[in-house]
Amino acid sequence: MPSTEGGAPAPLRVVLADDQALLREAFRTLLDSAEDITVVGQAGDGAEAIALTQRLHPDVVVMDIQMPGTDGLAATAAICADPALHGSRVLVLTTYETDENVAQALRAGASGFIGKGVDARGLLDAVRTVAAGDRLLSPAATSSLVARFLATPVDPAPQRLERLAALTPRESEMVTLVATGLSNVEIADRMYLSPFTVRAHVQRAMTKLQARDRAQLVVIAYQAGLVAR
Repeated sequence: MPSTEGGAPAPLRVVLADDQALLREAFRTLLDSAEDITVVGQAGDGAEAIALTQRLHPDVVVMDIQMPGTDGLAATAAICADPALHGSRVLVLTTYETDENVAQALRAGASGFIGKGVDARGLLDAVRTVAAGDRLLSPAATSSLVARFLATPVDPAPQRLERLAALTPRESEMVTLVATGLSNVEIADRMYLSPFTVRAHVQRAMTKLQARDRAQLVVIAYQAGLVAR
């Protein structure tokens, strides 16, 4: 999180994208009530969300899937594919927390997925967690669900194979454990390592695999066959 001139962390900057104005306003009020989060823009459709993200470079875009015109999945894919927006992560928010929606959101590059039935604390924590790039969020996006939709056999591109080969045995092991849904602390307990050491291994693996966050690292792990069904 960036710091202000006085040294205190600057609030996380959020863009809200949802075609329901009343719902956007409710989310804005909730998010702005937190001292460490501020809503810097609101969009009523995917195209507007893309434009706002390109102009404002928020830390997190809270993105509804079902929107007219450019929907949330297309907008998520556009944002996540733009190198200039590498620092903006997408938290997908939808009424229909179905398996297929979760899979499509992850494939589009979303960093997290959560249903609109989430409570206030859950939404605030989700924004903070996605901003930190720490974990997959949605209760629906369990390792078994991700395996079901993302472990379809694929022929990895040569570049992907080269990057996977560059992982050390310990880094490959860490990627596998991350893909099963374990947090850094849980991995540290299992491996008898410090959380700091685990985080360092995971970060190096993410860099080598060019994964923007842990969610994408999970996708890569399943598609590459590092985790079995």
